[in-house]
Amino acid sequence: MVYKIIYESILQGLHQLTANKLRTFLSLLGITIGIFSIISVQSAIDSMKASIKSSFNELGSDVVYIDSNPWGDTEDDWRKYEKFKEPDYDDYLGLQDRLSKAKHVSYCCFTSGSSLKFNDSSLEGAFTMGPTHNFVYMNNIEFKSGRWFTSNEYDIGANKIIIGNTIATELFQDINPIGKYIKYFGEKYQVIGVITEQGDNLFSPIPYDIACLIPLPKMRQFINIKDERNGRIVSVKAKNGVSLDELKDEIIATMRAIRTLRPTEENDFFVNNISMLDGIIDSVFGVMTVVGYIIGLFALVVGLFSVANIMFVVVKERTSIIGVKKALGAKRRVILLEILTEAVILCLVGGAMGILMVMGVLELISRFTDFPIGLTLFNTIFGVLISVVTGILAGLLPAINASRLDPVVAIRG
Repeated sequence: MVYKIIYESILQGLHQLTANKLRTFLSLLGITIGIFSIISVQSAIDSMKASIKSSFNELGSDVVYIDSNPWGDTEDDWRKYEKFKEPDYDDYLGLQDRLSKAKHVSYCCFTSGSSLKFNDSSLEGAFTMGPTHNFVYMNNIEFKSGRWFTSNEYDIGANKIIIGNTIATELFQDINPIGKYIKYFGEKYQVIGVITEQGDNLFSPIPYDIACLIPLPKMRQFINIKDERNGRIVSVKAKNGVSLDELKDEIIATMRAIRTLRPTEENDFFVNNISMLDGIIDSVFGVMTVVGYIIGLFALVVGLFSVANIMFVVVKERTSIIGVKKALGAKRRVILLEILTEAVILCLVGGAMGILMVMGVLELISRFTDFPIGLTLFNTIFGVLISVVTGILAGLLPAINASRLDPVVAIRG
């Protein structure tokens, strides 16, 4: 009996779509816009969060970074951090010698580079990096071609260079750069590696696509790595079986000893890891999600009242039919289920239109921009559930009114 009622309600709902096309379309427009607003915003946010978190993975999930500023939320006065000394090469050496729970300790200096030249091609604005030899173990660096520095090349400060994909493409065009020589900082360097293209991440902690990596001993020959105008990063990778909390405790104790801080003095450094950024990301995108929901909610409310109006009209048109059904023994819950099902079907049609619009818009965005964005199964199901709930709310009052009709009065119309 229930299946029969639902089946007949579906047929009646579809009949409403075909019998009163304009009225139904205008009524469902609010549902469509509401679902479109909510699901499109949520899909965009999910894609952006995934892109950002994927970029953060370059930093390594089992790696901590010593910095003069905290990465996570803090209620402290940020102005006091300006007095803290940035981690430097001496800190790196001290950590490398004293840490027992670290698998690797690395240091990298960053600076703006001079022009790159290969034959008649030149390129400005390269991002110069001078890493220690074990820097490659800290980050998920993948090579399109070539390799990392050998131990001997690093120790002697050889004129070897690793370049990003953008530099390789613009400087060498269709030529294989491996083994070729480029002029950089007035000297010739042999290209030994090309880093895989990062892609179109919204946030990239290290811009490898436009980076040039040379051994730190070579960089020290022409750049003062203690100059605070140059960026630097000290990172530590935990040994297998060592938790990040254990590693952090040892780093804090070691850094305090290196900087000869008294027991009463607070730390003038911070030990960060990528999980500390998750809260910031979630809070930022949480606000965006709420804004999207509010916009969609207003449209859904309009659609809800529109569908409710349709159902009131339907009940009015079928008053005599409902009276006959009740006179023949149909219970109130049967009439209730019939009207609610029809309202849900109408809202599902509106929701389906909204989801189809989302799919079309996201496909256009992905096709004509460099930012990949898609509709997930979760968001699709979420859109369907919103449509069902909206249908129940829209049909509830008309359904209650229909179920309470007196059979004799209803038959008379």
